[in-house]
Amino acid sequence: MNFTCNKQDLMEAINTVQKAVMTKATIPILEGIYIEADQCLKLVGNCFDMGIECSVDADIKEKGSIVLNSRIFGEIVRKLPESEIYIQVKENFVVVIECDNSYYEIKGLSSEGFPMLPEVKEENKITVQQSALRDMIRKTIYAISIDDKIKILTGSLIEVKDGDITMVSLDGFRLAVAKTIVKENVSFSAVIPGKNLGEIYKILEQTEDKVKITMSRNQALFEFDKCRIVSKLLDGEYMNYRSFIPEKFETKIEVNVKEITRSIERASLIMSEDNRYPVKLIVEDDKMLITSSTKFGISKEQIDVNNDGNNITIGFNPRYLLDSFKVIDDEKVEVYFSSSVGPCVIKPLTGDKFTFMILPVRI
Repeated sequence: MNFTCNKQDLMEAINTVQKAVMTKATIPILEGIYIEADQCLKLVGNCFDMGIECSVDADIKEKGSIVLNSRIFGEIVRKLPESEIYIQVKENFVVVIECDNSYYEIKGLSSEGFPMLPEVKEENKITVQQSALRDMIRKTIYAISIDDKIKILTGSLIEVKDGDITMVSLDGFRLAVAKTIVKENVSFSAVIPGKNLGEIYKILEQTEDKVKITMSRNQALFEFDKCRIVSKLLDGEYMNYRSFIPEKFETKIEVNVKEITRSIERASLIMSEDNRYPVKLIVEDDKMLITSSTKFGISKEQIDVNNDGNNITIGFNPRYLLDSFKVIDDEKVEVYFSSSVGPCVIKPLTGDKFTFMILPVRI
């Protein structure tokens, strides 16, 4: 194998596929990146839960394949000068890496036995903008459960129906729903592990370029640019999240997102990370008092709201409120309160592109 490629292009591909490489494995090949020079240069990382394949433009002089330790190969390329990189595989899997005046020889592994990405049977497929998918993940990933006792909640539900794609996360304390439009008239649902979605989010770009999502019975395939990502799906039936969202409310307010976010952040300044006290919201007419009382002191701040309903006093874990408000791009939102002991629901002023629900705490 013998090829030359741009350092930046190669580094970007390494950074991407490394997200699917095992850092500690009983078999050394699983800690490596598969590199193949054929019609183009292809890099693959695979930890079985998720596999990533990236292609790179390269001047290929001799075809072949090799597996290189992900950490060592990545660090070498990262430190090389910003120039063309020349890579050649010699006898006994010795790999030569040259760039300007830098020269390395490292030991590779035979590519035989490397777990390549599985073929995903095309049972259902949709296309969506990268920016739209990225935004849906951002708006829901924080509500994924980290408790393995209910495995299905450690992932996000992707539900496609009636021309909409909906992403849902639920951890028992809050619920996050994000929605966007798709053109395909198909219906399916699947649950993707939260860890994999987090890595996919890092790879996606804020662009209108399309992502093709293909679903089979137990795998999901994401294809965009020069990248293919295969994720396993979680087994089981996701909870009926719609039944958790209250339909009747006694109070509805319209509030400025930045104002309430900054006020809650300031109320949290007198709390410690180890001892998280509730923040109290007191809605009276068209004012909201945001207050907290801890062993370090008290905090009070008042903001304007548009109140349509009864006055109410309710307490929340401030982090849960902030997690929701910080992913909202709208200037204002509507916040619904079912009662002083019931969940609050946050929605946009128009449409249903997101819905957030948070359970209160006792005050």
